[in-house]
Amino acid sequence: MKELSKGKAGKWFTILGLLFVMAVTSVGFVQAASLSDEEEDWLAYMREEEKLARDVYITLYEKWGKRIFKNISISEQRHMDAVKTLLVKYGVADPVTDNTVGVFTEKFQTLYNDLILAGRVSLIDALKAGVFIEMTDIDDLEKAIASTTHRDIKKVYTNLMNGSYNHLAAFCSNLAKLGEACDAYTSSIDELGTQFSGPGPAPNSGDGVSDGSGWNVPPKGFK
Repeated sequence: MKELSKGKAGKWFTILGLLFVMAVTSVGFVQAASLSDEEEDWLAYMREEEKLARDVYITLYEKWGKRIFKNISISEQRHMDAVKTLLVKYGVADPVTDNTVGVFTEKFQTLYNDLILAGRVSLIDALKAGVFIEMTDIDDLEKAIASTTHRDIKKVYTNLMNGSYNHLAAFCSNLAKLGEACDAYTSSIDELGTQFSGPGPAPNSGDGVSDGSGWNVPPKGFK
């Protein structure tokens, strides 16, 4: 009789275990489905934008050997990883299908090429490229934070934005040591004329749809 009872108890534990796994899995699916299209777009966008920053800094470090680029590229890798964790959690496709430095989807490829071209002119221009990237990142993250209602996503975006402010301060400090004002809108950087920011169609795509341009708008309070 005891053996029979043990057998029944074992079956019930097995059944309850399966039900628990199913419940957890269902919660995961609900989480993945709970994001709006805009939230999903921003997650994917920020993942690739962080890769853009990482790759530009890796390449400029190879060119100039300035340690600030190496240090911040490591930080940008952590930013990429943080966004990827959210992509996995919410079941959003990762736009970074090739982690090779300098390889992007079409929308980011031109910007990467232009930033590298500008950053190779001089060390000052390379540092200004960093200022440009961080100011843009801050502006985009402000929009991304406003687009979501999820606390975990807001927290990650906020952490990323704080990191970008630190990076911006570091680039400005290095420029000041070279006698240059921290201005991302002069010389070759200003000539980029890049007109896209945030998810949406590529600039000058000819589809007539506004893409929420913002690359050339500094964050509020920055001078």
